[in-house]
Amino acid sequence: MIPVWLTDTVTPDLGRALHYTQLWGLQGVELRTVGGPDDRVPDVNEPQIRQQLEVSEFLLSSVAPALFGGPVHDRMMWLNDLARLPEILSFCQRMRCPRFVIDPFAATPNDADTALDTAADALRQAGEKAAAKNVIVGVKNDPSSLCPTGQDLALLLALVDHANVQAVWDPAAALRAGEDPRAGLDALVGRITMVRCSDGRIEQGQWNDTIFGEGDIDWTAQIEQLHANGFQGPISLEVYAEPRPKAGLRSATALIRLLGRVQRAG
Repeated sequence: MIPVWLTDTVTPDLGRALHYTQLWGLQGVELRTVGGPDDRVPDVNEPQIRQQLEVSEFLLSSVAPALFGGPVHDRMMWLNDLARLPEILSFCQRMRCPRFVIDPFAATPNDADTALDTAADALRQAGEKAAAKNVIVGVKNDPSSLCPTGQDLALLLALVDHANVQAVWDPAAALRAGEDPRAGLDALVGRITMVRCSDGRIEQGQWNDTIFGEGDIDWTAQIEQLHANGFQGPISLEVYAEPRPKAGLRSATALIRLLGRVQRAG
């Protein structure tokens, strides 16, 4: 397993983010917003980013463009997103990035079965385009999306049934949606391309961010199960506890120690 982090959870400045990557002992980065607040990949200064990454020799594990986030029944919106895919895939190829990450459409309170079928159709088409470029479409569970839990996401991926459409598993998001993260991980075994990694506590019905390993998620059990099932992909740290640079250092240190301990145990 490869410890990386989602840089704009602390800073959109890539130079500063790469400094933190080295300081915290991580092996790579995941990029979403780089530069100004509206500079979302791929609409960023690509030559500068490529040069900075090449000099640093850090892995670019994934990028997170703004795709497929609207209502699933807004067909025109997701058809436009499909039309943008060649641009995203070309960006991934030029940046030697193996995957991009999306949230699977906005939550739909009615006609859930129809929504899942429509989403599966859209993502299957995305998978076909991505397969031609050897890129993975990573679909993340999120409380405000069509798939708030791991079990919801597993159901969607089963409908998509495409090797290039895989899960980005987020235990913290699942917990916030009311799912036991152990159940979510069980449902997604064998379909995970990346894990998003943060922690927190639910106190009086509210989510409070914590340092990694100090919240309600049993990350030791998560990492042990991932290891036991042969997962070797990126574990992407998100930093939300304050102050973020210090919280990032503490969280990264705890994550690296946990990964080492689990891998040594075998």
